[in-house]
Amino acid sequence: QLQASGGGLVQPGGSLRLSCAASAFTLDYYAIGWFRQAPGKEREGVSCISSSDGSTYYADSVKGRFTISRDNAKNTVNLQMNSLKPEDTAVYYCAAKVGGSRWNENFEYDYWGQGTLVTVSS
Repeated sequence: QLQASGGGLVQPGGSLRLSCAASAFTLDYYAIGWFRQAPGKEREGVSCISSSDGSTYYADSVKGRFTISRDNAKNTVNLQMNSLKPEDTAVYYCAAKVGGSRWNENFEYDYWGQGTLVTVSS
């Protein structure tokens, strides 16, 4: 129901834009989160945009470099990633939730997309 796209190979300092699309429901009714999982590590929350007032949340490690936004006309949520670092290498997932209060907890999310791989390397 959710599909993440836009991953790829990029050099350190480069940029990528990930998109999360839904075919069966309207994303603006849901809070949308981006998570990532690096090899050998647990999945971690990267960013989230609320459904109510558009509030945005970011992990400390990506603040100032990543920007989450909605494109309601296209029914997508985008994650613009700038100044990428090798430690940003991971599979990135988007997820949707209706309620809950903790944006960076996996268990709060109701729907998950398949991941898209981001590799930051020279």
